[in-house]
Amino acid sequence: MRTVAVVGASLAGLSAARSLRKQGYDGRLVLIGDETHRPYDRPPLSKEFLAGGLGEADLALETDGEDLGAQWLLGARATGLDATARAVRLADGREIRADGFVIATGAAARRLPGSDGLTGVHVLRTLDDARALRDELARGGRLVVIGGGFVGAEVASTAYALGLDVTVVEAAPTPLAAPLGREMGGIVSALHLDHGVRLLCGVGVKGLSGERKVEAVLLEDGRSIPADLVVVGVGARPCVEWLEGSGITLDDGVKCGADGRTSLSGVVAVGDCANWYDPRAGRHRRVEHWTGAQERPAAAVATLLAGGAVEPGVPRPPYFWSDQYGVKIQFAGHAAGADSVTVEEGAPDDRNVLAVYRRAGQPVAVLGMNQPRLFTRWRKQLAAAS
Repeated sequence: MRTVAVVGASLAGLSAARSLRKQGYDGRLVLIGDETHRPYDRPPLSKEFLAGGLGEADLALETDGEDLGAQWLLGARATGLDATARAVRLADGREIRADGFVIATGAAARRLPGSDGLTGVHVLRTLDDARALRDELARGGRLVVIGGGFVGAEVASTAYALGLDVTVVEAAPTPLAAPLGREMGGIVSALHLDHGVRLLCGVGVKGLSGERKVEAVLLEDGRSIPADLVVVGVGARPCVEWLEGSGITLDDGVKCGADGRTSLSGVVAVGDCANWYDPRAGRHRRVEHWTGAQERPAAAVATLLAGGAVEPGVPRPPYFWSDQYGVKIQFAGHAAGADSVTVEEGAPDDRNVLAVYRRAGQPVAVLGMNQPRLFTRWRKQLAAAS
């Protein structure tokens, strides 16, 4: 294999490039990214960077003196993959030919239909998104966050600390019920109420009002929430439309085996766009977490370099964390499928909890709120049992 092209230059793409070199690949390496920025850390965008505590230089993922011997093509959007010619087509007309490909194009924030013509409406996924939002938050005012997931909750927490008047609108009856389950999702999302942030659940958004600048969020139950600023945090879609017609199987992202291999020989996928097979659950899952983007590329690269002649292992249980209102929230495993959840340590009312999810008596997930030591111990147990 003389040339490998990594399409996507964020954490997953960078991790894949590092893994290629670490595993002995010494051929031509091309990293293609549609953003103009070098790889940067995304989790702080909704927290420390948004609050002004971190600068752009603090987000850099490359270490001082790191040299992957790679050709970087930044600001270059991939528009197609020609499996026969073994080439990635770019929006500027160039074609990058390679023997092997790592798909790491990530995901894009979903937007609210009809909101493109209004100023004051933001999503938060990229550094440019965070720059624009940070500038507006500095002016203060009334913020409405649409979506009570982790990104929306972190933005609400940051804006509250900056002194804004904040309302969170969540269509589901309980925020965070999908990743954490209804009971623990309710406990975690109660952090908003603890700090005087309004939380409106079980109601959808009908639209936005305003001529040039947003003035209010219109709810499906007829209410109108005044807003000087709106952040839409309603999830993300995998960036795989450029692969349509390539022969790669797409299903909520790039459908992969347990080691990242796709339906095309010499092509693997990693990161937020990759729908990996989970042997524990017997089904595919797309994991949009920092640790997955950092850890899984090593297995995918091993598969790529071996031509698929390696036995896929079992990926570690997914892990993610969130910081909200001064509380550190950590979660590992999958809450879906658990038939019980018990608080092993702390008190829910104090937001100081270690909870274990079980299925048929066996731990399948763990949640910690300000319980880093106990959480780490339980996380290791989950990994050892997998």
